[in-house]
Amino acid sequence: MKVSVIVPAYNEAERIQAVISPLKQATQVDEIIVVDDGSTDGTAEVARHLGMQVLELPRNLGKAAALEQGVSRAKNDVFLFLDADLVGLRPDHVDRLIRLYEEKQLDMIVGVFKNGRLNTDIAHSIAPYLSGQRVLHRTLWNRLKKSGKLEFGVEMALTKLSLKENWREERVFLEGVTHVMKEEKRGFSKGLKERLLMYGDILRSLFARVG
Repeated sequence: MKVSVIVPAYNEAERIQAVISPLKQATQVDEIIVVDDGSTDGTAEVARHLGMQVLELPRNLGKAAALEQGVSRAKNDVFLFLDADLVGLRPDHVDRLIRLYEEKQLDMIVGVFKNGRLNTDIAHSIAPYLSGQRVLHRTLWNRLKKSGKLEFGVEMALTKLSLKENWREERVFLEGVTHVMKEEKRGFSKGLKERLLMYGDILRSLFARVG
């Protein structure tokens, strides 16, 4: 099975190498695409310097649009979505996600943080469906697009469609993995505002009809 990894990135020049390096060492990865979502900090240049195929969006369009651009460019039909701000990612994490997806013939596999840092461990323990680390097939992504359910963010949209259609889904612990929090990247006030807006979207989604 050949897998295309798609990494949406917005202003992650200082952090993206920690994701790209283990991806380059993983044995189950056929293609890596970094989608620079309108960054202003040189993210695209860093990714190219690391030997990556890079798509540059003209402005910040959001994660769903960035993933769609990566999917459109990908040569394979199985995708691994990975966030660009992961900390502690190892090649064996990547290979295990892909291998279990194939061996168990799943519709989707979700990577969940464990023993990375307290805040993100708690967040993923309470709401594992927020994870951006996922393996799925092109046909499911196309069904998601057709459903028009991206208004609450791609992670929630995938979760809702999975519940509605009874996808074969499993969660896999990513031991020692965490990510840089919004408050650290954007500054406390702006980061907290973005986090509260995100949680508001999640709550609206949870109270909305799955259909």
